[in-house]
Amino acid sequence: MHPIAWIACSLGLLGMTLQAAPLRVVTEDTAYSYLQDGQVSGTASQVVEATLQRAGLTDYHVALYPWARAYDMALSEPGVLIYLIARTPEREALFRWVGEIMRIEYHFYKLRSRDDIQVPDLEAAKGYRIGVLREDVRHQYLQAKGFHKIVVAAQNGENFRRLLNGQVDLVPMPEQDIVVLCNEAGIDPASVERVFTPDAATQLYMAYSRQTDDDVVSRTQAAFEQLRAEGVVTELMAAQH
Repeated sequence: MHPIAWIACSLGLLGMTLQAAPLRVVTEDTAYSYLQDGQVSGTASQVVEATLQRAGLTDYHVALYPWARAYDMALSEPGVLIYLIARTPEREALFRWVGEIMRIEYHFYKLRSRDDIQVPDLEAAKGYRIGVLREDVRHQYLQAKGFHKIVVAAQNGENFRRLLNGQVDLVPMPEQDIVVLCNEAGIDPASVERVFTPDAATQLYMAYSRQTDDDVVSRTQAAFEQLRAEGVVTELMAAQH
């Protein structure tokens, strides 16, 4: 350890454990986390950064990846914080959960012009090609429900383009993502129609990889609880981008 760092630790000047290495904060491109002017922005990103700042963890780097890549990093590498990740029973022991940023509902959407697609219930959806993100909670949910016509994409934009091009019939997405993707594609959101909502509301968290230092995890958890109690998390998530 550098002599100055050793002195600081010995005298208790830092009041906390030094970070051994910069934290890597990973996410995917969504309505709540996206690239703007070369920086990862969005309401969820603001919550994560406010939490790290409150925790005194200022040495970090935030980056966007395809979901499967971000997930694999958080699953296998130390010092990785991932968001927005669905907290499911299957994932419970795989990560160190910091706090719930939001809850979300996914809806099945189709092109309004596709009168041939009728989805009165979840079982009926099995007859159609459904676009999902690789290793996303929706991918895992549909597989668990016995869906076989699943078309996997790396990113939301790719998934949505397949819907527009007729390569898939349905996409399960939150309403906010659909609005953003329609705007990015320059099409009227009314041209896409919600046809069914599965009973699968999801809690979306920030979570650390299992190998992350205990002190980093506990400080982040405490900081998030403070911000939530102060109403900061709700306020940030309610802000418009």
